[in-house]
Amino acid sequence: MHTQKVAITIPKELVTMIDDLSKKKGLSRSRFISIILREKLMAERDRLIKDAYDNTFSDESIRREQQSCTRWFEGSESDEGQEW
Repeated sequence: MHTQKVAITIPKELVTMIDDLSKKKGLSRSRFISIILREKLMAERDRLIKDAYDNTFSDESIRREQQSCTRWFEGSESDEGQEW
């Protein structure tokens, strides 16, 4: 993994918490912050994807179209291509 140094200013109490937890986990401060930041960013990305999905399918016309398409596929009753 490529790394890059960055300088940030954070409250002293937060640095103390980071140092305490990173020591308990046996990680360097940098590694601990990277792990926590990655987890937070991935969770935020997942939330944004879910929100976009929910927003799209809250549109009644899209929901009706998807349901219609599903009923059409279910009604085709073709097993072709379903060998597995």
